[in-house]
Amino acid sequence: MSIAQRFVSMEYGPAPEDPKEALAWLDAHKRKFSHFIGGEWRTPQPADYFDSNDPSNGELLAKIAQGSAADVDAAVKAARAAFPVWQVLTPHIRARYLYAIARQVQKHSRRLAVLETIDNGKPIRESRDIDIPLVARHFYHHAGWAQVLDQEFHGYTASGVVGQIIPWNFPLLMLAWKIAPALAAGNTVVLKPAEFTPITALAFAEICQEIGLPKGVVNIVTGDGRTGEALVKHPDVDKIAFTGSTEVGRAIRKATADTPKRLSLELGGKSPFVIFDDADLDSAVEGLVDGIWLNQGQVCCAGSRLLMQESIAVTLVAKIRARMENLRVGSPLDKAIDIGAIVAPVQLNRIKRLVDQGVSEGATCSQPSYAMPTKGLYYPPTLLTNVHPSSTVAQEEIFGPVLAAMTFRTLKEAVELANNTAYGLAASVWSENINVALQVAAQIKAGVVWVNSTNMFDAACGFGGYRESGYGREGGREGLIEYLQPVWFKNAPKLKVQPAASTEQLPAASKDDTSPSIDRTVKLYIGGKQARPDSGYSIPVNAADGTSLGESPLGNRKDIRNAVEAARKAEGWAKAAAHNRAQVLYYIAENLSQRREEISERLARVVGEKQAQAEVEASIQRVFSYAAWADKFDGRVHNPPGRNVALAMHEAIGTVGILCPTEAPLLGFISLVMPAIAMGNTVVAVPSETYPLIIGDLYQVFDTSDLPAGVVNIVSGRQADLLKTLAEHDDIDAIWCFRDEAASAQAKALSIGNLKQVWTNEGRAFDWFTIEQGEGHLFLEHAVQVKNIWVPYGE
Repeated sequence: MSIAQRFVSMEYGPAPEDPKEALAWLDAHKRKFSHFIGGEWRTPQPADYFDSNDPSNGELLAKIAQGSAADVDAAVKAARAAFPVWQVLTPHIRARYLYAIARQVQKHSRRLAVLETIDNGKPIRESRDIDIPLVARHFYHHAGWAQVLDQEFHGYTASGVVGQIIPWNFPLLMLAWKIAPALAAGNTVVLKPAEFTPITALAFAEICQEIGLPKGVVNIVTGDGRTGEALVKHPDVDKIAFTGSTEVGRAIRKATADTPKRLSLELGGKSPFVIFDDADLDSAVEGLVDGIWLNQGQVCCAGSRLLMQESIAVTLVAKIRARMENLRVGSPLDKAIDIGAIVAPVQLNRIKRLVDQGVSEGATCSQPSYAMPTKGLYYPPTLLTNVHPSSTVAQEEIFGPVLAAMTFRTLKEAVELANNTAYGLAASVWSENINVALQVAAQIKAGVVWVNSTNMFDAACGFGGYRESGYGREGGREGLIEYLQPVWFKNAPKLKVQPAASTEQLPAASKDDTSPSIDRTVKLYIGGKQARPDSGYSIPVNAADGTSLGESPLGNRKDIRNAVEAARKAEGWAKAAAHNRAQVLYYIAENLSQRREEISERLARVVGEKQAQAEVEASIQRVFSYAAWADKFDGRVHNPPGRNVALAMHEAIGTVGILCPTEAPLLGFISLVMPAIAMGNTVVAVPSETYPLIIGDLYQVFDTSDLPAGVVNIVSGRQADLLKTLAEHDDIDAIWCFRDEAASAQAKALSIGNLKQVWTNEGRAFDWFTIEQGEGHLFLEHAVQVKNIWVPYGE
């Protein structure tokens, strides 16, 4: 046999990692861990423990404390007590603590990698070369944010006590994604790791002790779903950050709806892996190995849907099957293996069940010819072909090493298939034509898109989803702001019913004019046209002194449906150049200015002459401001490690339902609708119940300002009824509700169907007349979602 033949036929020998240091660490703790609360280890109350096992062999690693409501309460109290201590430290001192954590992670990197592998089942190569270096990177990066916090986020402050719940697939990395920005922003934390993989979180607690982190700043409470539920429902938690399944995300949204808790959710995914016929197929296959078989496919952004151009399907499938034969499955501590163990029996059973269901629905299953290890929880890399786009395996997250393959013919069909899912977390696009790649990347509804690459992560680049993959971001500037809020909002008073405005300065009616006035009929405004309400009813509108001003149309569910349909048809507005959107807004300001006197005169009968004049003048300036911002509030270009650039693009959310405030009928409407449309969204707005007749003035302004039909739709009526319809409508992508506390709770509770983004005033009073509270970045940030497109460069 020649040397070349011997080289090709060589088998990889085992290269086991020695776990003795990690096992010695477990032994030093007597393989039994309590909670980390207030800077010390506390026995759970009651003293209940559960087992944490190595999924590769079933051996017991340690006994872990089961957190109760009493344990969670103790942790929250410790975090609350530590909050003022942490807040009083200078940004530089907080930065030094985060820097110290990063250094300590590096010092213990090998031990942490081994602990991660034996607890989770992932290959040691992934823990050692990906997870732990990224953990250190996140703390280094956010040490920098802590240092410059006051300069970059002037006027913002920490949310307070943050409850964080993380999953089992990247235990320590998810901890870093959560804790690093929270501490950098000045918050204190209670974190609950996943019950299957708590050990590295407890090792992190020890690191906090080693660096002398002030007691109570970080608290770790272990346990199952009951522990997480207690944390979510605790009344003294100011924010919840959750990574996990969409089903649990919905439950958390519902549980927090009637509270002012801020919420960020990073949920499930069914990410498309799109390969065009001009792609480098060998590179794409290697990308698939990382895209779907990294961490045994137990990755929320795994490229689990393969979309391949029809002309290359046969060739590509053959290459994938050949590559699967060379993937090594075995002990995670073997540095030569590619695929480790599934985390737990319940997850292995789920994978098996869904693959069987896919086959029963017509898919063809391909798996490597080699046998799986007989001991431990293993599942082979699996390719499902002949998959229908609507089948279970194409729509439901499997969370295992299973790839569902489908074909497409045209670019348009590829985009439609990619977006044919309730999720929107990530995507990977492969083409040697950069024009094709970027065109597709821009059209896919996902928070992260990798071009000719996959599963690229960095602390400087935001990560998070669209639609039922959640909202909020992890990493980057957009991830940090999730843990901050304006100082004025945190201290804002609760909204009060405003007393009737004075009518002393209203002009008297002319005594000479005895002829009856011509009725001024106000209608709804839908699709650029005036429309009568479906109900056929109107509701009376009175002035501050009780005299009748007329009647406003009573919109109902059908009117909302028509308005949403019109808004959806106008989605081309988001594709218009930002400069063109700005010109339309300038035109709106111009036409509003031309009619300032008549609008002010009518508005004065409700809010008084002084406020009416102030509202009109402020509204003109506000429209001008958002015209100015339309082509200036744009994204960033990140330069992460490696030969990549990440384009952080601001994209419109879609169709936004807006419940306008009562206290400023005109200015409140303008202050909410203008930033939404400036960023490319379409709107269905419900005007103030105090003076819904403002519709008549607004649609005449819009009609004469070249605003495309359907961009702004206005449906008046009883806000409580219309809010329910908007919040439950699956074609509404976000709800902005600026009414009382009850309305805020209703908006959040009713929006869980498609997990639409919800922004409310939490029943607090905004001063719409000030720039600080009534306009600016706070509004613009809620009007966009950030998509990070990773583009490699170089040979």
